[in-house]
Amino acid sequence: MDRLKQANLYRNELISVSGKLVERYNKCLLKLGLTTSKLTTFSIDGIGWSPEIAEEKKDTNYLNNGEANPNGIIITPLQKGIAIYNPFHSFDKEMMKAVFKKHGNKITDITRDSAICVEFDQNIDVFYEPLDVLKYKDIIIKFHLIDNLDKAKAAQLKLVEEFNKDNNFIDEDLHQKLLVSAKKHGDLRERDLELEDILFTTDSFYTKAFGGIYILRDFIEPILIFENETTYKEAIKDTIYEVLMYHISHIELIDKLKKHLIIECDLKEEVQSKRYDRIKKFTFSTYLKETNHPIKNILQDQILFKSYLNKIAISDRKKVMGLEIYLEKKKISKNIKVQDIVDQEIYFALHKPHSSLKANHQDLIWNLLVNVVSIDVLFLYWYDKEDFYQQYKKLDDSMKDWVIDTICNNF
Repeated sequence: MDRLKQANLYRNELISVSGKLVERYNKCLLKLGLTTSKLTTFSIDGIGWSPEIAEEKKDTNYLNNGEANPNGIIITPLQKGIAIYNPFHSFDKEMMKAVFKKHGNKITDITRDSAICVEFDQNIDVFYEPLDVLKYKDIIIKFHLIDNLDKAKAAQLKLVEEFNKDNNFIDEDLHQKLLVSAKKHGDLRERDLELEDILFTTDSFYTKAFGGIYILRDFIEPILIFENETTYKEAIKDTIYEVLMYHISHIELIDKLKKHLIIECDLKEEVQSKRYDRIKKFTFSTYLKETNHPIKNILQDQILFKSYLNKIAISDRKKVMGLEIYLEKKKISKNIKVQDIVDQEIYFALHKPHSSLKANHQDLIWNLLVNVVSIDVLFLYWYDKEDFYQQYKKLDDSMKDWVIDTICNNF
């Protein structure tokens, strides 16, 4: 990952945590019913997730109390607006935006000497079966301070109230209690430590629960798309809910999404796009086995590209250039079918969210599409960084250089 780090493409928005912040973070873990970390330094993202702690615990979703009970941790106002690298839901970033929008100033004050546990309560204690995810609707975002700082303030105010009564100002025991409270917590009298709950309403979204499920419920018919085949097979046995269900590998999924005006594809338009150029070059690279030139150079140099294109098998050549071949033949005969000529992966990868969709739905559908076919390296990086990192590790060093250039140049 060194190349990605040098290019600021590998978890470059993480915040370094050390010293007292480590202690506060561990207190949050304990308050959430989780085990503490033994690390003395680590980094966190916008929701408080740490890749180092995830590795230490061998649990990517260590902040969750089961799949139905996700949590977050805020230890610094610097978490505002930064990336969330391991979201459990597609709306996690929107929830954190709502948190900082409503309570940003209070968070800045509270995290001077405390930390905040964030509970995302969808009123579901535990999942029992895959279609339980349909119960997601309203999520109440709740806040809990470590060391019960809010309760300490209430106790301190009560002591001050007693101090101001009658002749209590001469009560040495009361003096001592006030001093103990002040030394431990500081002067809490004027601090606003109350963080009101936030109601967050979901619509269509993705969740990692049950191996990953896309819930599309703002369209013609509700559609569930499963990433895990075992979960899908279990879900289709459920006859209670009237929803369409697909596994992400089902060929008919793309056609169904088009009919529901969720995605669209104009091949004449796409053949001129930078996206198609990326997809074609990535596909071509998979057929380059033994080369006399770095793959990066072959993909970037037009002469080398043509030279090596003529060296691969004709069947592979047709897959790489299938779209151009199809469009040329389409001019001669309108009966030509796209699936007979264009490689299925390339064809699927050229679809995009329907232009009528809202921005958050477009992001969700992009996330779905890059996981249906993961051959657009730029969009995979944008919409599913963790999957991108896993795929990047498998690439040839020269191919890694091309990928980095492609992302850095937004090509």
